[in-house]
Amino acid sequence: MTIRVLVNGAHGKMGQQTVKTISDYVTDFTLVGKTGQGDDLAKEIKNNKANVVIDFTNADVVFKNAQTIIDLGVHPVIGTSGLRLDQITQLQKECLKRKLGGIIAPNFSLGAVLMMKQATEIVKYFPNVEIIEMHHSGKIDSPSGTAMRTAELLAHARINKLSVPTITHETIPGARGALYENIPIHAVRLPGLIASQEIVFGGLGETVCIRHDTIDRQCFMSGVLFACKKVFELDRLVYGLENLL
Repeated sequence: MTIRVLVNGAHGKMGQQTVKTISDYVTDFTLVGKTGQGDDLAKEIKNNKANVVIDFTNADVVFKNAQTIIDLGVHPVIGTSGLRLDQITQLQKECLKRKLGGIIAPNFSLGAVLMMKQATEIVKYFPNVEIIEMHHSGKIDSPSGTAMRTAELLAHARINKLSVPTITHETIPGARGALYENIPIHAVRLPGLIASQEIVFGGLGETVCIRHDTIDRQCFMSGVLFACKKVFELDRLVYGLENLL
C-alpha cells in the first residue's frame, strides 16, 4: 500500500525537512499535498485523497487541525507541541470511537525518546530532578512538548517523595522555572540553537545528568516515517513515540 501523505505546516523548518524526506523516500510514500497558513486543510485533504496528515504547525492551531484530520477519518501524525492533556484526551476519545490510528509525538528523535526512557529509571533512585530545555528563538511555545512529556513520565515513574525538599525564595518571580508535575522546567530560547534538553538529578553528594542535543533536523525523520507506517496498525491515538518502539 502506498501511503499518501499531506504535510501541514510545510513551509516551516520542520515542515520543509519533512517534505524533502517524504519526496526523497520513494518506497511506500507519496507526497500528495503541502499546506500552511491560509490553506483550507479539510479541502486539501479531500482533494488530494491523503490517508496520513503530518502536522508541524504551531500551538495556536494544532488542536483544531487535529480535529479536522480525525473528523475526515485520516490518520493524524502530530509533531506540533502545545496540546494540553485534556485536549489530548478528547482527541483520543474521538479516534477510539472511529477506531482510527494516530500519534501525538512531542519528539520524533530516537535519541530524545531514549533519554526519556532512561530518565524514568534514574528517577526511581534520584527523585529530586529538574529539566532544562533549550530551543531556537523562533519557537513560540514554552516549555517544549518534550520537556512536558518528560515531566509527565518522570512524575509517573517516581516512586519516592522528594528526599531532600528544596526550600527557596524567588527574589524575581519565575527564577526557579515553571513547575509542572511538581518538577521545575527551565526554558531557554536563543538563536543558534535547534533543540536540546538536559535532565539533572540530585542526590546526597552527587548529581546525574542526561542530555540530548539535536544537531540536525534530519534526526526526527526516521521517527516520522516510522510513525506514518505504524498508525495503520493502530485503532487508537497514541501519545508519545516511546509507546510504539
